[in-house]
Amino acid sequence: MNAAQAGRFLRALAAANPAPETELLYRDPFTLLVAVVLSAQTTDAAVNKATPSLFAAAPTPAAMAALGAEGIAPHIRSIGLWQAKARNVAALAALLVERHGGEVPSNRDALEALPGVGRKTANVVLNVAFGESTMAVDTHIFRLGNRTGLAPGKTPREVEDGLVRKCPRDMLRDAHHWLILHGRYVCKARMPECWRCPAIAYCNHSEKVLTTPLA
Repeated sequence: MNAAQAGRFLRALAAANPAPETELLYRDPFTLLVAVVLSAQTTDAAVNKATPSLFAAAPTPAAMAALGAEGIAPHIRSIGLWQAKARNVAALAALLVERHGGEVPSNRDALEALPGVGRKTANVVLNVAFGESTMAVDTHIFRLGNRTGLAPGKTPREVEDGLVRKCPRDMLRDAHHWLILHGRYVCKARMPECWRCPAIAYCNHSEKVLTTPLA
């Protein structure tokens, strides 16, 4: 798929969802960062059930660091990998206090130096909290980039770089949300619901599912 076709694909998604937003619940850059770290290999819905009590108990990095992994754990036992995530959240909160005065840095290298924070998480925080035009490639976007021909790649970074090259500059910041929501609810893993895809005319998938399966 060339850049012109990719632009048409994205504009079709934009027309269907003019104001896309993350589905994670958060109040500020810190709670966003924690929510994204907790969302690894877990659904946003599961994270949103766990974080209200966690953020009520520890709304700031200093409070989260004081809570520690043992205090964080009871709030997040319902989500996957909760033991490791409790340790990472406690450690990153302590480093935010120690290195950054309790503020979430807007620098990629500083973000990725925090426990539990990789490139995808940093991209989400930079995009949502700081307004940068980054592309965070999760499993949905990786699948969509390859399936549609929008940005084929063998690794998340290859898909990310392809999407960044092909996205119109004025659409890049929102493109992450359009694509993740499209992959989550329409271009699904087991069977894409092509019959209700607003961008079907610009998709290169060779096995489109054009009708609703019989119940």
